[in-house]
Amino acid sequence: MHVLLVSTYELGHQPLHVASPAAALRAAGHEVATLDIAVSDWAPDLVTWADAAAFSVPMHTAMRLAIKGAEEIKRQRSDVPICFYGLYATVKGPADVAIAGEYEPGLLEWLTALDRSASVNGEAAARRISLGRQRFHLPVRTTLPPLDRYARLEIGSSQRLAGYVEASHGCVHRCRHCPVPVVYDGRTRRVPVDVVIEDVEQQVRAGAEHITFGDPDFLNRWAHSMKIVELLHARFPDVTFDITTKVSHLLRYASLVPLLAEYGCLFVVSAFESMNETILGRLDKGHTAADASRAVRLLREHGIEIRPSWLPFTPWTTADDVADILDFVATHDLVGNVDPVQYTIRLLVPEGSLMLDVMDVGDYDADTLSYVWTSPTDDLQRELAQIVEEGSERGSSGTELFYAVRRVVFTAAGREVPIGDIEIDGDRPRLTEPWFCCAEPTKGQFAFITKESV
Repeated sequence: MHVLLVSTYELGHQPLHVASPAAALRAAGHEVATLDIAVSDWAPDLVTWADAAAFSVPMHTAMRLAIKGAEEIKRQRSDVPICFYGLYATVKGPADVAIAGEYEPGLLEWLTALDRSASVNGEAAARRISLGRQRFHLPVRTTLPPLDRYARLEIGSSQRLAGYVEASHGCVHRCRHCPVPVVYDGRTRRVPVDVVIEDVEQQVRAGAEHITFGDPDFLNRWAHSMKIVELLHARFPDVTFDITTKVSHLLRYASLVPLLAEYGCLFVVSAFESMNETILGRLDKGHTAADASRAVRLLREHGIEIRPSWLPFTPWTTADDVADILDFVATHDLVGNVDPVQYTIRLLVPEGSLMLDVMDVGDYDADTLSYVWTSPTDDLQRELAQIVEEGSERGSSGTELFYAVRRVVFTAAGREVPIGDIEIDGDRPRLTEPWFCCAEPTKGQFAFITKESV
């Protein structure tokens, strides 16, 4: 069959979640075309070519954009079957079939049924979670735009091409606000070491000098993950990398931090979320504000920077809570480590969210893919989101946006706005993609359909 695989957003990375299923489908004899609308124009000719289309939806932003893409395909060709696959596929959308979890076997079964003119009947068949172990293929990246079209590692004024891999899927933890436990329920699946290393190798050949490990938590399977970065360093000693892991894992596996530094880890992404202990408890984060401080110090002792992610706006948030986050950032010299969009993130409560166990919600909003909730800080959140989006479009620096956000937040909290500049280290390593998986898509992202096709 002719299968069109579409990625809408993967945090600025060349989309692994198109490259991986493309390999599995090709191995099964299907003809595969790929489209990444994050960097390429919409391609009506590919819709005309396709017998079936599948959208990768690994996160909220991607799902919002995929819904629009699927509607456009149905407008152009109502006969094309559509599948959504990935972490967010459990959320209802316009797809005929949705597969969450380890999705490659499900994609193959769906296409086999289509090829035999069989129908997929019933809600259980149309929307399912697949966690079975599978054979992993080396991702096919040759049909995707080159790495220079994607986010780069930036250190001061220098930039390097960056690649992206995952050593594992799922997570052993059940943080209530996270979409991962809704699908994996505390389970993980390892990607074979040789597949990960070969994928790194093909990206290095394509020019990558830095690799992002996009696992929900790199230290879930710490022995497996550390073996991979040890091999990576032995084979490519000049290639650096970054990982994502929980604060509690950093502290529990503190003895691994020197090894991470030795193997080339430049920074760690970690979900700090809030400085309010009550809110951290309701999110079931498993760490405290004091733990967050210890994690910063631990990493810096070994030359690794932290890039904390935040969830400033929840039903329980006050303006003081947001101000406390900004104080923490300033006090710990993290202004250069936080993308400004982080100060605007509002709690999402999608279908099946574990947050439904600890909060009251209103109706489900199919447009925003979240149950409705309100807070006295809603106006503040909207104001900050506008400041950051408009400032990003103008090219304002992260420091300028921090000052703008802090001024509004401290005023809202009735606090005196701090006077004086903060000395910013401009050489902090970061990726050039400024947006985030739980951020609402921008107007520019939503406009992909209106662009002229390639």
